[in-house]
Amino acid sequence: MSEVMNTRNCGPAHHRWHPNTLAARCAAAFRSWWERRHGGAPPAHDTGDAAPPDAAAERVLWRMRTTVRDEPGSLAALCTALAERRVDILSLQTHPLGEDTVDEFLLRAPADTDLTAAVSLAGGRDTWTERADAHDLVDAPTRVLGLAARTAADTAELPLALRQLLGRCTIRSQPSAPASGAAAAGAVPAEGFLEGTVLRLRAPEGEVLTVERPYLPFTPTEFARARALVDLDARLGPRMPRGRDVLTLPEGREVSVRRADTGDLAAARAMHERCSTETLRLRYHGPVGDADRYLNHLLSPRFGRTLLAQTGTGRVVALGHLLWDGDETEVALIVEDAWQRRGIGGRLLTRLVSMAAEAGCSQVYAVTQASNTGMVAAMRGLGLPLDYQIEEGTLVVTADLDAVPAPRGREYGEDADRYPAPRPATS
Repeated sequence: MSEVMNTRNCGPAHHRWHPNTLAARCAAAFRSWWERRHGGAPPAHDTGDAAPPDAAAERVLWRMRTTVRDEPGSLAALCTALAERRVDILSLQTHPLGEDTVDEFLLRAPADTDLTAAVSLAGGRDTWTERADAHDLVDAPTRVLGLAARTAADTAELPLALRQLLGRCTIRSQPSAPASGAAAAGAVPAEGFLEGTVLRLRAPEGEVLTVERPYLPFTPTEFARARALVDLDARLGPRMPRGRDVLTLPEGREVSVRRADTGDLAAARAMHERCSTETLRLRYHGPVGDADRYLNHLLSPRFGRTLLAQTGTGRVVALGHLLWDGDETEVALIVEDAWQRRGIGGRLLTRLVSMAAEAGCSQVYAVTQASNTGMVAAMRGLGLPLDYQIEEGTLVVTADLDAVPAPRGREYGEDADRYPAPRPATS
């Protein structure tokens, strides 16, 4: 079990507090509390002590993990070392690991503080630090409950929820190993598998979710939380928001836009059969026959989100994909020939980009042919900063999402204004 503690909770209940350091820790906690409450250090005593010279220095948020021996006084030594450098401990979680414990802190510290050196002198090792932001101020139980609610609402949220739960990591989905034969030895058990910086989880429909992060081993506590999210997803079964939006085209005709999944495979395949060879070539950059092979993957919520546009009779005329590609995010479009140049692709792309921004993506990229003027025009129509890379006729256009306004709602489809168009970039 992990623990969440505030700096003001410095009583002897914590099993690693040592009596010899308790008084110093409480005094340091009082100084931190006084500074937050009154905007400065507490008044000096008769000794004439003055506030440290860095009292007005810029303070920034940090996430930090460090490993210490699981013995009395180890945590108190860390906290005292941080307090001596005017570091404010906003939250703390402990991850027991047998003889050691991983302590995870959210800190507010003067900008020039060497956190690694501070905790090293207090017995910390294998220390990892990363700049934090206001989102990290939410305590762990609240954050986990929020991610569970997101996962319950939409099966496509599972990879995103795992990434937000576990920090900066890469998540991939793969078919499960055969139940018998030579590959059986590498099969992932039902309870999952944890090894250092890699964890594997059995997800619904039989696939295996592999989560990797190169900089920090996973703890058993993190593994248990991730497994609980995947178990929740499996129990709830396939689900997806079913709201839709209506687009009015320049000539007055209307098409509706909604989320799509593998249940729309037949209609999507029929649309591909109506598309010309050139349209399919520009979309898939290869033999036309590959399109059918890709569709089931593209429509799976495990790999991203898909929007489709359809007429009043249910005929699918366009598809837009937002694909989780490891640490990056790809967007892709295909519009049936008879419905091209009516603004459908641009409208789908605007919504996909807003969904990516809401999911926390900093960039999206599109891979196309240099001759695909329609896709290039749609990307330019976003009004966002773009980067172009071209090699041997293949064009990669990357959009910076920092200029996208935060959406007012999380789910697409209920109201047209939930995902407003990105603001034009300013010079």
